[in-house]
Amino acid sequence: MGETPGQVPASGGDLRASHADREQVIGTLKAAFVQGQLAKDEFDLRVGQALVSRTYAELSLVTADLPPGLAPLQHSQPARAPGWRPVLRGPRVAMTVATMLYASLWVLAITLPRDAAGDPEAAGANLVGLGTLLYLLVMTLAGVWAQSRWRHRPD
Repeated sequence: MGETPGQVPASGGDLRASHADREQVIGTLKAAFVQGQLAKDEFDLRVGQALVSRTYAELSLVTADLPPGLAPLQHSQPARAPGWRPVLRGPRVAMTVATMLYASLWVLAITLPRDAAGDPEAAGANLVGLGTLLYLLVMTLAGVWAQSRWRHRPD
């Protein structure tokens, strides 16, 4: 269409505005506020009007007196160095694998044979007990690993 970014179609009239249209107008209002074209009270009032606007006509009134070339603010991603990766990747993987193994250990312990009375045999209880100790050890070590990587990460 012929409208600039942040402006709603003037010919829309009674057409219903979408949530995305309202967000676009709010982005334009933010840009106007940052550039000093709107005071804080006026900005708050217009954002409220944009949120309750149902049609393009109502939305166009919110930005009618603003310059037409005003583009909504863009959210930029911070620049990352080549080869960057998340600091806690290793500990997360270790914790995830340990949790999956621990959960499957419980499934295994439940399916182990039972005695004549229907009670689990000692093998299942021993397996769960040993597995719990190992799981706690792995989680503790992964937590220490995460802490050491967090403190020594490059800024």
